[in-house]
Amino acid sequence: MDVRPTPFTCHPEPVTTGLEHSAFLKAARGEAVPHTPVWFMRQAGRSLPEYLKVREGVGMLESCMNAELITEITLQPVRRYGVDAAIFFSDIVLPLKAVGVDLDIKPGVGPVVADPVCTLADVEAIPDLTPEHLPFITEAVRTLVGELAGINGGTPLIGFAGAPFTVASYLVEGGPSKEYAKTKAMMYGAPEVWDALMTKIAGISAAFLRVQVEAGASAIQLFDSWAGAVNRDDYVRFVQPWSARVLSSIGELGVPKIHFGVNSGELLDLMGEAGADIVGVDWRVRLADGIERIGPERGVQGNLDPTLVFAPTEVMTARAAEVIEAGRTARSHIFNLGHGVIPSTNPDQLARLTDFVHAYPLTDDR
Repeated sequence: MDVRPTPFTCHPEPVTTGLEHSAFLKAARGEAVPHTPVWFMRQAGRSLPEYLKVREGVGMLESCMNAELITEITLQPVRRYGVDAAIFFSDIVLPLKAVGVDLDIKPGVGPVVADPVCTLADVEAIPDLTPEHLPFITEAVRTLVGELAGINGGTPLIGFAGAPFTVASYLVEGGPSKEYAKTKAMMYGAPEVWDALMTKIAGISAAFLRVQVEAGASAIQLFDSWAGAVNRDDYVRFVQPWSARVLSSIGELGVPKIHFGVNSGELLDLMGEAGADIVGVDWRVRLADGIERIGPERGVQGNLDPTLVFAPTEVMTARAAEVIEAGRTARSHIFNLGHGVIPSTNPDQLARLTDFVHAYPLTDDR
């Protein structure tokens, strides 16, 4: 089985009609932009009062399987902030739920799997994901693309999926973990089970993204939330090949691909080599250092510390300016937080941050 990373490829032409002037898509393709584009991970929900209102009495996974709720929640931050891209509202374990894995998202805990994966038989029992499992995703994306076409001259939709390592770790651990002891025990002690599980999840993640892109999403982001739990050698052997498989599959569709991991500063070059056009940099790494590690062939996304939105506005914007200035040295730069929006964030502060980034001069004539 050949699971080597595929070479990086760039798709210079826009793939979504009507969004040729999108600052986000221009940056994703490495083109000149009218302003630094900005969006926020976890912007769809969490801190917004309108999100909390529509989610009253509705479970997380239930909301992720309701096309009307997906559409409304995805649009809310675009309406409020005027960000340059919408991120599809979903959860990394949603595709597993869709194929019948017994799991739930428990408030204050996260995804919890009833029967963790331990053996090859457990892996083989997980069905492959098909579009027939996801009619609500197709419906929501198509509706969103139509709605977003009329906002700010056309706002792109970013498709969403969890990377194989992070999704697999939930299946093996049975829920969130700090040590990933069971995950690493399988990696090291039962590599044939690990390889089978990662192959299964890579297929599911790729299928989930493909449904979104074929319905109209203009770009994708592959989230490897827990990639920082492994070292470089283990990343190359046990993680990168399957992320590469997902990104290669979506690369065939011609949309820009963003790859993001948490606490992944030592892996940034490898995450780019997995096949990303844009590599997300978390807040623990100076953006200038991240750019150097990633190299000149790819753009960067990030990376303001999410806690800075709790600081005085002038402190927040001063630090944002430092991020933008650092981003000038990259092939292209999409402004974002260095991780997701914290639930207690004041939405008005995010609005100020968005306005500041949009107004920040791209030339030195200041």
